[in-house]
Amino acid sequence: MAFLNILLVVALIAITGVLLFGVVSMAKGGDFNRRHGNALMRWRVILQAVALGIILLIYLANRG
Repeated sequence: MAFLNILLVVALIAITGVLLFGVVSMAKGGDFNRRHGNALMRWRVILQAVALGIILLIYLANRG
């Protein structure tokens, strides 16, 4: 159970990092944003799905 909680915290930190990096990149604009902006936001969505999966596992583990 503690492993899932730690994994959730790691996922949330990763989501925050990718989101902030993407927002700063978008605010600056330029070539980097044109090449990598969509990929950064795609990674954010993927990480959010992973975090939701971990939350579901925690819920299911606590149910029984």
